[in-house]
Order: sequence, then C-alpha cells, then structure tokens
Amino acid sequence: MAETWIEETLYDNWGQRFRVMTELARVRSPFQDIVVFESESHGRVLLLDGVVQITERDEFVYQEMLTHVPLFSHPDPRKVLIIGAGDGGVLRRVLEHPGVEKAVMVEIDGAVIDLSKQYLPAIAGDAWTNPRAEVIVGDGIDYVTRAPDASFDVIIVDSTDPIGVGEVLFTDSFYENCARVLTAQGLIVNQCGVPFMQAEELYDTSLRRAKFFAHVSAYVAAVPTYVGGFMTLGIASKGGALAGQDVAKVRARAEQAGIAGKTQYWTPEIHAGAFNLPPYIARHLPTT
Repeated sequence: MAETWIEETLYDNWGQRFRVMTELARVRSPFQDIVVFESESHGRVLLLDGVVQITERDEFVYQEMLTHVPLFSHPDPRKVLIIGAGDGGVLRRVLEHPGVEKAVMVEIDGAVIDLSKQYLPAIAGDAWTNPRAEVIVGDGIDYVTRAPDASFDVIIVDSTDPIGVGEVLFTDSFYENCARVLTAQGLIVNQCGVPFMQAEELYDTSLRRAKFFAHVSAYVAAVPTYVGGFMTLGIASKGGALAGQDVAKVRARAEQAGIAGKTQYWTPEIHAGAFNLPPYIARHLPTT
C-alpha cells in the first residue's frame, strides 16, 4: 500500500511534510481550505490553506506562551479578548487563570471551531462550555471596531500569517482600535512569524503597533512544527515595559493562580528569558 504524505506549502523553496495515517477531514469553508489528519509523528494536525496551524504533539508550546506570558505580564487581567484561535487551545489556557472573569473569543471561520471540536477535542478540553467563555463566530475586525473603549485588559490575536483571511489583522486601523478598547495597562500579543524566514512580519507589525502603544517588544518560543527556529510573539503595552520582568514575582503569581508546575513549556524563568532576543531577531524590532 502506497504511503500518503502531506506537504506544507508555506514557502515555495523550503518546507516540511508529514506521513499521513488517516485523513480525517478536508473542507473548503467560505474563508479557507481546512485539512485535519492523523500523522505518524505528531498526532492530529490542523492545516489552513496548506499551512500547519497546530499539532497535538507540540501545541502546548505555542498555546502556553501566547497566553501565560501576556496574562502574567499584565498586573490584573480580568477581561480577555481572543481573536482567532478556533481550535480552542488559547481559550482553554486563558480560563486556567482564575482571575479572568470573562474571555471573549471571536473566530471568523465557524468550520474551524466545528472541526476542532470533532477531531481535536483535547486541545480545548471543556473550555467551550465554561461559563466565563463567550464564543462568537464572526469578524474580529468588526468586533474590535464596535467594542466600547477600555473594555478589555488583554487582547490575544492567534491568526494565520498576514496573507489571505489573516491579512486584515496586521493593519494600522486594527491596532488603533485595539489600543482604544484596551484599558490603561492593557496589552496585545500576536504571532509575528518565524524571523529566520519571515523577518518582515516582526518589523512591519512592530512599526504599526508603535504608533498606538507606549511599549513595543517581542519574545520567542521554539515550536517544532513552525519550522525555521524561534517563532516571535509580538507584544505591545499601553502601560509599562515588558522586558526585564522579575522571575520571583512571576512565579508568585503563577503559584497563586494554581498554574505553577502544571505547564510543559512555560515557566517563570522561560517567561522572563524569552524577551532576551538573539541579535538576528532583535535587529528586526524597531526601537520606540
């Protein structure tokens, strides 16, 4: 019996491929092509428009760093807005923070949510039915445009790269509205690509955010299936600077939240150290 492989199509000159055990779903939604398959090496894998979004084996790296770093960087996050993240993994991690009173998740493609619930249930766990969660199938741009001033403490943007359906999440108008709906100490985080291959994402996004936020920075996470080395997570704050955080204070907060010792990648030490960027990445982060 012939082997079946799926090759990622993010780059036209370099890539990765997975041996497929079973193809579970292949759907064309109104927004994108969605494929879910069982791999031999990484468990179940979700692809959008041919690009790996998440795998069961390493999802914890991205999800923990995208969530715990901003929530433990903000002094008192109570209301969190999640844009994208249709697999539910970010929602799950946000709800692990007992101080969060409300988590609103806005995902434009309901098919991603439905397929994740069906084929990737462990990633979100019981987050879908948590009473503190509000899940909206809709346009995150429109939601932010209409949201009241100072209505959220943290905004987490878990989007595809700035192509196709994710492109509008990397614009001046989007970041301007995000700054408006954030509270005085509010902050926003979003993925800025793998700078070894996508350095312009970090640079361009940082320039845009610097127009509306007092402090712009980035931190890194090593996600095996986001090929090319470190992924950067861009973070911007209306309050204080985010680099140079005190490990002991982060640890105390993690212990109080009941999260300390329960993660697979994030730790207080990783949290603080992730802001120490290698020079090849730091040079693409404009000074503000």
